[in-house]
Amino acid sequence: MNASAPVHSPRPKARWSRKERRYFWLGLAFASPWIVGFLAFTVYPFFGSLYLSLTEYDLFSTPRWVGLQNYENILQDDRFYTSLGNTFFMAFVSVPITLAASLLIAVVLNFKARGINYYRTIFYLPSVIPIVASALLWTWMLNPDFGLVNMALRAFGLPDPAWLLDPRYTKPSLILMSLWGSGAGALIFLAALQGVPKQYYEAAQVDGAGAWHRFWKITLPALSPIILFQLIMGLIGAFQIFTESYILAGGKADGGSLGGPEQSLLFYAVNLYQEAFVFLKMGYASALAWILFIIVLLMTLLLLKTSGRWVYYGGE
Repeated sequence: MNASAPVHSPRPKARWSRKERRYFWLGLAFASPWIVGFLAFTVYPFFGSLYLSLTEYDLFSTPRWVGLQNYENILQDDRFYTSLGNTFFMAFVSVPITLAASLLIAVVLNFKARGINYYRTIFYLPSVIPIVASALLWTWMLNPDFGLVNMALRAFGLPDPAWLLDPRYTKPSLILMSLWGSGAGALIFLAALQGVPKQYYEAAQVDGAGAWHRFWKITLPALSPIILFQLIMGLIGAFQIFTESYILAGGKADGGSLGGPEQSLLFYAVNLYQEAFVFLKMGYASALAWILFIIVLLMTLLLLKTSGRWVYYGGE
């Protein structure tokens, strides 16, 4: 070591002043209700459900460790595959249809016309009705004998199916119900449409682009971030369908299941509820919840991974 080289002493650690420490603890005190709530109602249930998924537990006895037995039983359960298939149907059929309907409504409501604000309010109102009230209303509207839907179909000489009694039409009934509440998505699309620069449309019109070309080349790319957001939220919501199915199916077990006629309304969340609160198989239900979490996580990551090919942000 060179004796003439200067020796650098370590820099003293910065110490908080008394005022800074006071502000820190004061801020922590104000944030403590949220911190306690987050730990008690999010973190603890998250890891608690993971532990329970590896046990046999019925709420009244001590959890008994069974390892991966619950997951093995799930893979051999017919109700699991039925509920998963019904849920995938709603995720990959209902969500795109509802998304397209919301976009179409937003495009129509974006036109300047007299009283357009009243039309926007009318289309948005169904989305603020509570799900339970909405489901009960649609139960009456889809009644095969005196429901408004079948009365309108008979007036035009069209077939009038037994919507909620026929397993072929139970899921289309839910799609109709979701279309009725597509005003919330339309409102988000409408806000995004009004943020698209007008000069893009003017330049395209000068170049001779038609209405469809302008929509395909300008509107859709500009709305692609909103479409991605709506698609992810719609898929997550589709995997959590419960209230609509429970009410439309009458809340009664049919053949040992809450899934309505031929289990056509047995969705994943309904099956999870049934295992937990009807059969009291809490460990089994926790395993179902973790499988649902993994499926939704993988689908979300897949959408985000592929979004770079079709989502365009400002400046791109």
